[in-house]
Amino acid sequence: MVAVSNNYRKAMSQAGTSQFQEVIRQELEYSMKVELDKILATAPQNELEHTKKDLEGFKKLFHRFLQEKGPSVDWGKIQRPPEDSIQPYEKIRARGLPVNITSVLNKLVVVKLNGGLGTSMGCKGPKSLIGVRNENTFLDLTVQQIEHLNKTYNTDVPLVLMNSFNTDEDTKKILQKYSHSRVKIYTFNQSRYPRINKESLLPIAKDVSYSGENTEAWYPPGHGDIYSSFYNSGLLDTLIGEGKEYIFVSNIDNLGATVDLYILNHLMNPPNGKCCEFVMEVTNKTRADVKGGTLTQYDNKLRLVEIAQVPKAHVDEFKSVSKFKIFNTNNLWISLPAIKRLQEQNAIDMEIIVNPKTLDGGLNVIQLETAVGAAVKSFENSLGINVPRSRFLPVKTTSDLLLVMSNLYSLNAGSLTMSEKREFPTVPLVKLGSSFTKVQDYLTRFESIPDMLELDHLTVSGDVTFGKNVALKGTVIIIANHGDRIDIPPGAVLENKIVSGNLRILDH
Repeated sequence: MVAVSNNYRKAMSQAGTSQFQEVIRQELEYSMKVELDKILATAPQNELEHTKKDLEGFKKLFHRFLQEKGPSVDWGKIQRPPEDSIQPYEKIRARGLPVNITSVLNKLVVVKLNGGLGTSMGCKGPKSLIGVRNENTFLDLTVQQIEHLNKTYNTDVPLVLMNSFNTDEDTKKILQKYSHSRVKIYTFNQSRYPRINKESLLPIAKDVSYSGENTEAWYPPGHGDIYSSFYNSGLLDTLIGEGKEYIFVSNIDNLGATVDLYILNHLMNPPNGKCCEFVMEVTNKTRADVKGGTLTQYDNKLRLVEIAQVPKAHVDEFKSVSKFKIFNTNNLWISLPAIKRLQEQNAIDMEIIVNPKTLDGGLNVIQLETAVGAAVKSFENSLGINVPRSRFLPVKTTSDLLLVMSNLYSLNAGSLTMSEKREFPTVPLVKLGSSFTKVQDYLTRFESIPDMLELDHLTVSGDVTFGKNVALKGTVIIIANHGDRIDIPPGAVLENKIVSGNLRILDH
């Protein structure tokens, strides 16, 4: 747990009895209740019910936060998962496709986590509306994929977007453009929780508004919020009523997360007859993935352990590729009736992630979050499937964007696949410097995207631009020192080259 109010810390260190600690906790909870009631009193009538649900949910999370002490896992209890609890994808694929693909697909719903903004890539508005390939956005590609499925198999797989208060309005405006596509699109909003002052542990919001100076007072509490928000929206019951049985959940910026018919068949026709309520797609770790959450065995259940939960003394061990060989892709297949059952029993247990932030004015706050995959331990017969790396293709930075825009991938019906012309299936390591961070700057620095079919490693730093039809092969390092500029000329072929200093090519 991060540092909390000084008074609370002192009291805890001096507390000789758990009774005294309980008194402090109760005081904090009472103060929180008073503040939340004040905020609720400012809600307009049409937002009252919704705000009440949000603040009730936050109150429960805050209560649990006060109960927990220290890291939420006991390192001594962590074990490698049993062999049969993480199946290789090849074994799932070997079972073949379902006899009736149409009827199996008709029981599926695709859910995309669409709460994030494009700010880390220098874009305003929802991240899902950033163009990633041939003018297509993340959302365009998702709709194309599902439409292709529905047309090919004559099915009715709907798309559900979990928006946040940050993305809802802009997303709904853009959805009109898909009104003639063969995909039913639904949306629901995740909760809106108040950020709390790191010292006082009280909300910084004074009323329910989230515009103007109150913008920073609220946050969407992580994707673990999907279970309660989906249930509260009424959409869960609607879809169950339509005969839907499973959701396939993934981040909208993971371009590898497409519907996999082999995994779906495994869920719908389990080999041992035992219904599997939760599947987590995992994939082998590389050095670039050492911070990813991993599946472990804990108290005889599969459990997702995130780096934030690991005691400091064991962080290096957690990052080790030899001990924990896999990580969570956040591609999840979850039973709809199971979500309904567990939600009604209040039995979905997810560890709290304490996320410290410093606001623009310098105020230190914390936001309490949960992760969707952490609920794995609450479901029956949970399973990990070790999938190929191609199912994990997230676009978090412009370095990732360069990869998916290049000829390394071909685009077909909204799905990206590694080009057959690339001789080895690994993805090159690309590191673009700070001059490329914002999408707008990145686009102006490439007259056209280079040929990268034979690239292993690219590092670019400083003021660098690329002319048309450049080819990059092997390891290429381009470094323009401060005050220098490097223009890679049109048609240049760089193979195992280091370019540094100054290189300007001027038109005359």
